[in-house]
Amino acid sequence: SSTPLPQSAAYHRNVIFRGSSAPQRPFTRFDDHEPEGLWTWQDKIRALGADSLAIPHNSNQSDGQVFRLNYSDGRSIDREFADLRMRNEPLVEITQVKGTSETHPRLSPRDEWANFEILNTRKGKTTQFSNPNGSYVRQALANGLALEQEGRGNPFKIGFVGASDTHNSAPSFDESNYFGSAALSGTAENRGSVPLSEARAKYLSSLPPEMQQRAGLLNEDGRSFFGRRGTQFAASGLAAVWSEENTRESLFLAMRRKETYGTSGNRIKLRFFAGFDYETLSASDENLVSKAYLGGVPMGADLVNSLAQNPRFLVWAQRDKNGAPLQRLQIIKVWYDGSYRKEIQEKVFDVACSDGLSVDPVTHRCPDNGASVNLTDCSISKDRGASELRTFWADPDFDASIDASYYVRVLENPTCRWSTWDALRAGVEPRSEVPLTIQERAWSSPIWIHSGKKA
Repeated sequence: SSTPLPQSAAYHRNVIFRGSSAPQRPFTRFDDHEPEGLWTWQDKIRALGADSLAIPHNSNQSDGQVFRLNYSDGRSIDREFADLRMRNEPLVEITQVKGTSETHPRLSPRDEWANFEILNTRKGKTTQFSNPNGSYVRQALANGLALEQEGRGNPFKIGFVGASDTHNSAPSFDESNYFGSAALSGTAENRGSVPLSEARAKYLSSLPPEMQQRAGLLNEDGRSFFGRRGTQFAASGLAAVWSEENTRESLFLAMRRKETYGTSGNRIKLRFFAGFDYETLSASDENLVSKAYLGGVPMGADLVNSLAQNPRFLVWAQRDKNGAPLQRLQIIKVWYDGSYRKEIQEKVFDVACSDGLSVDPVTHRCPDNGASVNLTDCSISKDRGASELRTFWADPDFDASIDASYYVRVLENPTCRWSTWDALRAGVEPRSEVPLTIQERAWSSPIWIHSGKKA
């Protein structure tokens, strides 16, 4: 389903059906331009036996529309809207080839890792910027908690997945083997990661200025490049689902309950639980996962804190054997404390460090583990990082009277970005305006801790 918006802003939704039962004709924008129309249609076909869920992507390019605080006709969001959306749209893509939608440096200035694969222009445009407000999931989590406290329901109680969104029938999420997202980006030169050939640069330079701009010609460091958004695209991402069985039914139900997470293309294994009965549970317990389920809730779930207790969180991550070692585990807290929504209420906590390092109790940060990348061949430190990190954690700032959501972010050691790999293979210097390295990551769906107060 595609939602066209003014000034080239746009966002799409994938609609996933529970079974083989589906309507003969799909819902399109000829039926309705607005998402409420899609959700109403989903309700109707569900009543006829065709259950489905929608997953929006490209929220970062939506110009603030995916997580807006009103109906499409301008009315303020109410509980009816929140219920309609959550019945039909429990998940959102947090990352894909057209950028990451976790947060934006303008929205999270105190998050040192916020500036990751940001593509903040509107869809199809290189100069029209997308408004960050209403475009990123972390802010949506905070706004959802605020709306819920105001008695208007929470339309943003969303779980996370990743996806590729390539247009060439093949996912391209491996940094060292990135081949673009469409036919036109199938070569490094067309992606803008290596200079144009002399003949091609000469021809494009002979065109009128407006045609040069349309072609995306860019002169940088004395070299000519295609300056379209090719180098802003990311080699991302993947969706992970914790289901009891590898069947369509089981996978759908796990997605419905939001027991999912997304990665930037790596295959990290990630578990996240919260509970009040973990005091006697050891991180090395052989039956850790089954006991975590018994004593708490997994990612994507709610935990009602009716006794005003400080819950414990369990985080467990294992590296991708073909990726870099893990550097740290983080928990991002997002909350609403009754103040008007002038700024995101958030805090990033490092909760586990690699290499035997410890979290600073004041800054809540791990020390640098010294991992590095050799840019002459993209080799990485073999003696830094962890194959596995697991820990229990309790919020040192916990306030039982405040509703909050918590999600995990896992960071790997740095590795070469795909554009650096392109330059290395071509035997040229990488572009100075493009990041040389990245830290691959995974994001869990949130867990919501509720005070038990009723709005």
